[in-house]
Amino acid sequence: MTTTQALIKNFLGNSPIWYKQAIVLFLILNPILLYTVGPVVTGWTLIFEFIFTLALALKCYPLQPGGLLALEAIIIGLASPETVYHEVESNLEVILLLMFMVAGIYFMKNMLLWVFTKLLLKIHSKIALSLTFSLFAALLSAFLDALTVTAVLISVGVGFYAVYHKVASGKQFQHEEHDHGDDQLVQLDQHETLAQFRAFLRSLLMHGAVGTALGGVCTLVGEPQNLLIAQKADWDFVEFFILMAPVTMPVLAAGLATCMLLEKLKWFGYGADIPRSVRGILEEFSAEQDRKLTPSDKLALFVQIVVAILLVLALAFHLAAVGLIGLTVIILLTAFNGIVEEHQIGKAFEEALPFTALLVVFFSIVSVIHEQHLFQPIIASVLALDTHVQPGIFFIANGVLSAISDNVFVATVYINEVLEALHAGSISREHFDLLAIAINTGTNIPSVATPNGQAAFLFLLTSALAPLIRLSYGTMVWMALPYTVVMSLTGYFAVTHFL
Repeated sequence: MTTTQALIKNFLGNSPIWYKQAIVLFLILNPILLYTVGPVVTGWTLIFEFIFTLALALKCYPLQPGGLLALEAIIIGLASPETVYHEVESNLEVILLLMFMVAGIYFMKNMLLWVFTKLLLKIHSKIALSLTFSLFAALLSAFLDALTVTAVLISVGVGFYAVYHKVASGKQFQHEEHDHGDDQLVQLDQHETLAQFRAFLRSLLMHGAVGTALGGVCTLVGEPQNLLIAQKADWDFVEFFILMAPVTMPVLAAGLATCMLLEKLKWFGYGADIPRSVRGILEEFSAEQDRKLTPSDKLALFVQIVVAILLVLALAFHLAAVGLIGLTVIILLTAFNGIVEEHQIGKAFEEALPFTALLVVFFSIVSVIHEQHLFQPIIASVLALDTHVQPGIFFIANGVLSAISDNVFVATVYINEVLEALHAGSISREHFDLLAIAINTGTNIPSVATPNGQAAFLFLLTSALAPLIRLSYGTMVWMALPYTVVMSLTGYFAVTHFL
């Protein structure tokens, strides 16, 4: 292999050759555009190139290609390192949230896994189970972190799928069904049982993933962009919840109603129940795991429950910056559960730090937007419209962009521009609050349309569980479609009528 061939192979790893060629083309094109048509056109081109890397996150994690574009932007003078550092400094609380809160919740995984397992096995009605999963995921995401809650859902799914192989060792299973009061024995072969179990897990995980979005939009810590927006608007935990409630509560109700309706009608790939033969094995496995719990294990679960309660109270009363509360959670859970080795603690940071690095790349692109004043004409034209229609337009604009790129990036861009308009005296503080609510809900709600918009969705799609249960990109978009339509329309109506 020649040096050139090795370079081509190593560049962006296993991503497709056409993707590598596109990134190289972008890197060559930008300096040419800068010296021929100027920084404004080059800046807009860079934004579309960056959105391209976000939209194709499954081909290559955006940190590398997006980071190359950000580095080039700084080298050719579209932004300065000082501006990037200022953006990072201004959003330090968000970075601390990702670094410490996500890692802190990692040490609660055993307790969360235990709770979700009990829910799955104790509730026999699929409609009730789906509603409970969605509602519980929403509640946890409102106070913890959507990524971690999704990680727990994935752990539950992987664990149950592994146990399934104990059932799948035979060729046929007896499956009891109750029909008009008569017990019938239905023979299901291995393929049919597996297909039904996969469909059951797919629907349950999608309900849970949407639940993280329903809860994540409600509170200051539910999603990274929530804290970013709250920080700019100077809102605390309770104030954020109250201001968002006119939009988030109707959307929550609509989302939960959609969950029940989808299970009842069995549309869009929902409605599959767990085979009873599989349920029996899972119940036996869960009982065996409970019997194996030592006093130390039970104490660890108790400690996690207590710290979870303290976490909620600390967030509600805003006792400290969210990231520092997360660091407190890490200290308490590791200290009282005997986790004292460095490599054990290091595992907790693996989930969040890649996205934290990507967030800094976001801020680099935002610095380009800021220095080149790229969004000012757009924001000015929207602010020139009647004040009553502006929140609805912001909701739509943020929603469309968030569905194809990343909601944290979109929220960062828009809240910075609106804040600048506030400082310039173009809008009042009251109107700024309305627009900030529209930006937050717009980036959180319609972004469930694709895995690109929601980090939790992308996390699920790229997990080891997705291929096992046949959850592809297209399947996820199809199953999210009814939620997207109902939640987006409800959110738009609430923004335009209730604010």
